[in-house]
Amino acid sequence: MKQQYPAHQLWTLFIAECVVIATGVLDDVFELTPKQKLSGITLAGLIVFFFAKVRMTTLTLPFLGTLNLGLLSLPITLLWILAITNAVNLIDGLDGLATGVSIIALFTSGLTGFFFLNVTSTFVSIWIFTLVAALLGFLPFNFHPASIYLGDTGALFIGFMISVFSLYGLKNATFITIVIPVIILGVPITDTVYAILRRFLNKKPISQADKHHLHHRLMEMGLSHTQTVLVIYGIALIFSCISLLYPISNVLGSVLLTVATLFGLELFVESIGLVGSQRKPLLNWISKIVGEKKQELLAAEKKRKQEKNKKKK
Repeated sequence: MKQQYPAHQLWTLFIAECVVIATGVLDDVFELTPKQKLSGITLAGLIVFFFAKVRMTTLTLPFLGTLNLGLLSLPITLLWILAITNAVNLIDGLDGLATGVSIIALFTSGLTGFFFLNVTSTFVSIWIFTLVAALLGFLPFNFHPASIYLGDTGALFIGFMISVFSLYGLKNATFITIVIPVIILGVPITDTVYAILRRFLNKKPISQADKHHLHHRLMEMGLSHTQTVLVIYGIALIFSCISLLYPISNVLGSVLLTVATLFGLELFVESIGLVGSQRKPLLNWISKIVGEKKQELLAAEKKRKQEKNKKKK
């Protein structure tokens, strides 16, 4: 693949960004349908793929070796852009939430990309930290009570840029380079995945909005607006710290770290009822195991007391 110069990619990405911003503005003013919004983001993704040449081309997996994606490169790249862009858009439900989470995710991405993943060039990290600086300046006005709002225009733009920046580390994707951005974006991805699962289990359209997102559940538990945002910031920071462990871990350590993260995440999701108050398979299984163990201990204690009483007699 011919190497593209930063200036070429800068202008090409600028055109794609304009498409995303136009889509967001139209949605804020006229309220587009989900299909119309997806069409706008897809068009921007096609510009990134064909003209900026930012795409996934190979995938290296443990024990399987390197796979050339070939024709799958286009759909996988577009799916990544669509998923991340919409995930960030979905968490924009409280003042300062999407902005703060994006700052944490972008800052961590910049660090891992520059120091660990050997992202193509320094200019990518400069772009990332430039966006971080812009969001830091915006956050005081967007934090509760907000005087300026992101709207779909801002949320889609931030999500799109995060997806494109992460693709620079996914050109020759490996297990580590895929897992790191997924972990970094743990908050929006978790909220999106469980929203899809919740709507599927309740037999509702995936595109139908509801009031059961992560921030809604935390507020229903009694947290204030500001407390909810700060708690989710904390969760995002935990994900970011976990992601920094991957570059210094071997394959086995990375697998174990991923399993532990998924286990802890599932416990948290079930404890706040993100899928539904009655859908807690892991907690129910743990409760069953603990209950059985408790019964065994009580039975053993009862037997011990009975034997002790017999000896006294």
